[in-house]
Order: sequence, then structure tokens, then C-alpha cells
Amino acid sequence: MIKEIFKNLAAGKNVISKADLPALSAEEEKKLIDLQKGIDRIFGKSLRIRQVDAGSCNACEWECTALTNPVYDIQRFGIDFVASPRHADLILVTGPVSRQMELALKKTYLATPEPRIVVACGDCTIDGGVYKGSYAVTNGVANVIPVDYYIPGCPPSPGDLLSGFLKLLVTITK
Repeated sequence: MIKEIFKNLAAGKNVISKADLPALSAEEEKKLIDLQKGIDRIFGKSLRIRQVDAGSCNACEWECTALTNPVYDIQRFGIDFVASPRHADLILVTGPVSRQMELALKKTYLATPEPRIVVACGDCTIDGGVYKGSYAVTNGVANVIPVDYYIPGCPPSPGDLLSGFLKLLVTITK
């Protein structure tokens, strides 16, 4: 994204317009429409995400935050982040799950209404990553709560996160 900003500044552009974004093929457009219909049917026109930092280095959080900027704009799909697990459909966990966050993660999981989806975001969340084997972590979120979907990467880019969410929703809506 930084490259795009500098490229646009060098070219004298002030904003990224829709003309700068790659055009979608008719097939991709149809997939997005079908996806939106699936979200509407399952989640009542929106998918709400509660992001839980379970002891990460914050790299994954930066990438999750980037999902809400104008370049990625996940809100166009009806996907948004919420502050309370009681309002969430999906729990997005980052970090290797430190021992101090274990109980808080379990409580967040129990506070999220059914049907809930748990997504492990990043290598640390999947298996402990660089912290694997440490006395201070649980070596992955699956050792604490059940996980439905994994998005690998250290950290996964916003594009990878968006692609993972879309694949997950396509899987759910079938």
C-alpha cells in the first residue's frame, strides 16, 4: 500500500479512483453478487467480526486495521468490526494465545452467540509461530477454543485476509 501511495504522489494523484482498481470479470462479479446474497441470507445482510489480540506482536492487527481503509474497504461486503462479542458472528484471533489471555479468549468465545465462526489469523495463532514451545503460550488457538478456518502468514496481508474471509463465506453459503 505504501508503494501505491508514493506512486500516486509521484504521478500527482490525490486519490485512488475506481479507474485505478483492476476491473472485475463477469464471472468475478457474479461470484461477489452470490457471496453478498449468501451473507444476506445467513447473517442478515452483515457479518460482524470481533477481533481478539491474544498476545501477538501487533503485526496482524495492523493488517486487520488496513482492511477498513478505502483500498480494501471490507464494509462494501457488509463486513465490519465490532467491540462486543455479543454483537459478533465471527471471532478473529491473532497471536499465540498467551497464558494470561487464555481465560479471556474462552469467555469471548462463550459470549459470542451461535452460530459462531472462529478464524485463526497468522502463523502464531495457528501453531505458536516463533513463540512455539514457550512456557508463556498455548501454541495456537486450537488448543483453547475450536477453530473453523485458518489464514496463514506472518502477518497475512490485507488481501490475504480478505481472500480468506471470502473463501470462508463461499464455503459457508454452499
